[in-house]
Amino acid sequence: MSDNEVRPKSVLVVDDDTFLLNMYSLKFKNQGIETSSIQNGKQVLDKLRNKEISPDVILLDIIMPDINGLEILEKMREENLADNTVIIMLTNQGNQHDIDKAKELGVAGYIVKATTIPSEVVSEVMEIFKDNKSKN
Repeated sequence: MSDNEVRPKSVLVVDDDTFLLNMYSLKFKNQGIETSSIQNGKQVLDKLRNKEISPDVILLDIIMPDINGLEILEKMREENLADNTVIIMLTNQGNQHDIDKAKELGVAGYIVKATTIPSEVVSEVMEIFKDNKSKN
């Protein structure tokens, strides 16, 4: 990877599954990308509102216990939180309704966990980020 390649410096993974959080964190850290994780939708919104976090990329699961990923995304859009952040859904929800809703809310990408191995997730995130930043 060349030095002038556009790539994220930081990724926030939002998922309630600790195993997946740890696995994705490790994969991104192995690429030299600072990674943090949050298991709770309300906490994500609080940290964004308080400007405690400002990741280049947010990977957002849909199915979570307190507030689902699409609701988090809706709140982020309503409140103009993380406007310069590339938001990618990373979920097992592959139904068209969820995909359409996410696109309507302006996600940069939609990755279905069940059909994508972790190293492919990292590659896809890098591609989506690069494509998104080259448009701006």
